[in-house]
Amino acid sequence: MTLLLSYKNVFQYLLEEGICEANQESLLQIEPKSGKNFNLLVSLTEDRYILIKQERHDHEGKTNGDFWYEWLFYEFLQEFPELSSIRPLISEAIHFDLSRSILVFNYLNDYCDLAYFYSKEQVFPTDIARQIGATIATIHRTTLDCQEYKDFLNSNSKQLPIDEEVDFLERLERIEPEVFGIYSEDSLEFFRLYQRYESLGQALAELNQVWEPCCLIHNDLKLKNILLHLEWEQCLSTKKLEASMVRIIDWEKFTWGDPSLDLGNIIASYLQIWLSSLVISTAIDVETALRLATTPLEVIQPSLVALTQAYLAHFPEIIERRQNFLRRAMQFAGFILIRKIHIKINNLKPFDNTGICMLQVAKTLLCHPDQSILIVFGITESELTCPSRIPA
Repeated sequence: MTLLLSYKNVFQYLLEEGICEANQESLLQIEPKSGKNFNLLVSLTEDRYILIKQERHDHEGKTNGDFWYEWLFYEFLQEFPELSSIRPLISEAIHFDLSRSILVFNYLNDYCDLAYFYSKEQVFPTDIARQIGATIATIHRTTLDCQEYKDFLNSNSKQLPIDEEVDFLERLERIEPEVFGIYSEDSLEFFRLYQRYESLGQALAELNQVWEPCCLIHNDLKLKNILLHLEWEQCLSTKKLEASMVRIIDWEKFTWGDPSLDLGNIIASYLQIWLSSLVISTAIDVETALRLATTPLEVIQPSLVALTQAYLAHFPEIIERRQNFLRRAMQFAGFILIRKIHIKINNLKPFDNTGICMLQVAKTLLCHPDQSILIVFGITESELTCPSRIPA
């Protein structure tokens, strides 16, 4: 019978696995953490916390197996000592139980996720964005073109090859009649608009053709998967804190892929801050709604510029080998926005005016990436990539 963790048995489990000691039971504090998995935050001592995650089981007692794949990522980093520079930039996994689909992490209690920080503070310091860009670039550049890394991941993966072909059309090119019995009338409007613009499907098909896997990518790089140190300003000013200013977590979707997808993903996440703040009304058109956002694009632009310039400063080779790298990142940002809409309506949530605005922005990013660079960043591509404008 499968062990399902609970408040009652979690200490015994940790004791049996050698993660804690018997004399720590009186100090134990347990707190649930929200998420798609069953998560428990356990305080072992005043300064040690662990996060225990167990995949949810279906009615047959089976799981998706995502944790096994994420654990492969941590095994990969342990296998190659030269990747030690990446370890301080990520979460700290310490234990994996395959038979019970349990993954245990050292909980980073002095961090918060970046989505929460931005929502709470309503400020977008460029120093934070700059550190994110440098962190992503470090991971990409450190693993670039290494066949040995790729071979290790392929030989240990139970799934398809780590650099398998992808399908960015995600079956949207074949809308089956069944959708009419699944989605609400307003959600069906998404499919009508998508099929009205033939250029959208063409742009997504092009992404399939130009996909060029060459390094390790996170593949789900959104603001919630980036942690910010609570004393991030001290990290910058004093350099005394040994901890990294930002860390990237939740590696269950990692792959050997195209780095422009990661950059496009995080750009899309910033754009969603703008898009989610739109003042929506049937009395105003899309362009007016975009201009009247309570968090204007102009407020976010400095962070987008700082992030991208820092990325290029730490990974200059990518522009040398792919002159259209930024344009591809713009297209992937558009793809991510469409995927967000698709996921939303698949979860039976309405496709409202905010979704229509998001689709319009995604269309511009996908079909007009050159123009999108000026719109998104507020400066031209040459200004964005000019070494004299990239901070050291």
